[in-house]
Amino acid sequence: MDWTNLVLHTLKPPKMIKHNCFFLLTLIIVSCGGSDEFTYTPIAVPDDEVPPPPEPVISDTELLDLTQRETFKYFWDFAESNSGGARERYHPNEPSRDAQVVTSGGTGFGLMSILVGIERGYISRVEGEQRLTQLLDFLQNADRFHGAWSHWINGATGNVIPFSPMDNGGDLVETAFLVQGLICVKEYFKNGSESEKTLAQQADDLWKGVEWDWFTQNQNTLYWHWSPNFGFDINLQLKGYNEVLITYILAAASPDYGISKEVYTSGWTSDGDITSSNTQYGFPLLVRHPGAQQFGGPLFWAHYSYLGLNPKGLADDFVNYWNVNLNHTNINYAYCVENPKNFEDYGEECWGLTASYSRNTDGGIGYNAHHPANDIGVISPTAAVASIPYTPNESLSALHYFYRHKDKLLGPAGFYDAFSPEHDFWVAEAYLAIDQGPQIIMIENYRSGLLWNLFMQNEDVQRGLDLLGFQYTKP
Repeated sequence: MDWTNLVLHTLKPPKMIKHNCFFLLTLIIVSCGGSDEFTYTPIAVPDDEVPPPPEPVISDTELLDLTQRETFKYFWDFAESNSGGARERYHPNEPSRDAQVVTSGGTGFGLMSILVGIERGYISRVEGEQRLTQLLDFLQNADRFHGAWSHWINGATGNVIPFSPMDNGGDLVETAFLVQGLICVKEYFKNGSESEKTLAQQADDLWKGVEWDWFTQNQNTLYWHWSPNFGFDINLQLKGYNEVLITYILAAASPDYGISKEVYTSGWTSDGDITSSNTQYGFPLLVRHPGAQQFGGPLFWAHYSYLGLNPKGLADDFVNYWNVNLNHTNINYAYCVENPKNFEDYGEECWGLTASYSRNTDGGIGYNAHHPANDIGVISPTAAVASIPYTPNESLSALHYFYRHKDKLLGPAGFYDAFSPEHDFWVAEAYLAIDQGPQIIMIENYRSGLLWNLFMQNEDVQRGLDLLGFQYTKP
């Protein structure tokens, strides 16, 4: 037996300690091979070190597919059972909470989301037609107030559910969000089968029954609410800038209950006083954001009116609305990147401030209209996701961040409504219809322009835009 084999034979360790002797054996073997000048310095590797798991890899296309598909479940799997309408909210841990509260505006978003579901193959065209027929039949028999639907509707009975003590009647803004969806349904099915044409006609008849001019009180502005008990006592005029531009567009488009351009100019634009000269991070705001004049308001202002109304090339006598929304979004993004309050994780991947569920100071769940001037460290995924037509790269970066944290953020109906890395990654494990809808819809507008094309091809919509003197892009 030569010397090397003798060493190996003599020092062969038991199995239980074999791995600990590797470096020692190597030292002895090499040292006995010749040179006295060799010096071995072992590298310590802890036995209990475990390499971190690889980050999930997903392409942009796969991520957009996943987000739309999972978010669609809110309006399909978790819709109110009797009406098929969108529930105001859904809490997976409390599935029976407000189970029959249907939101009219969110249902409009749901109508548009069902069309996306058909196009993306989540449901068949027949399934979509059946659900939409169920829903439009419900809307036809639900309480209406001079043609307008209430903010909340009981899904079991169709009766109004008061949204506030005096808000037990028609809500013109929520009605406008609903009508935006009805017009898309009309356009999608108008050249289909006989049953589809019937559905399209029903959608057309429903929206044309809204008495938009009633909500002016014979003045040159629109009012938000009317109640059979309190009349116009809430007395809230629709003035820009905020989320309600679509209301004026539809009021002008109505063939039987339309408004004049003077109502738009004096009401929405305040005779041109809607404009702003303020600039932030090099981006002009262009319009006055009430309560948020320097950084802009919550990002849903750049979403709700523009789910069907295409902001590309959209301009009235005073402002270009694509530039308004683009700059508004860029300011919101730049603020989160600057992160003046040093909140955890804020930056190029974790951004987006808008109205959503929120974290109360006691750690409970509440609601807040987040924006840079009202920033409490809560990020709302819908803010960045629904802004994808304006900021595609930045929105995709945020989506990848949300996906990397999918164990916390991705629930049964898409990404949860809000979260706060600042507070040990607190998550509002809940959903709101008006936050889920803009995600699936605006992603689709970014990818194919589906809802923009449907809405903008409607002849009544074009007539209303022409009446108000708009420049706009035809499909």
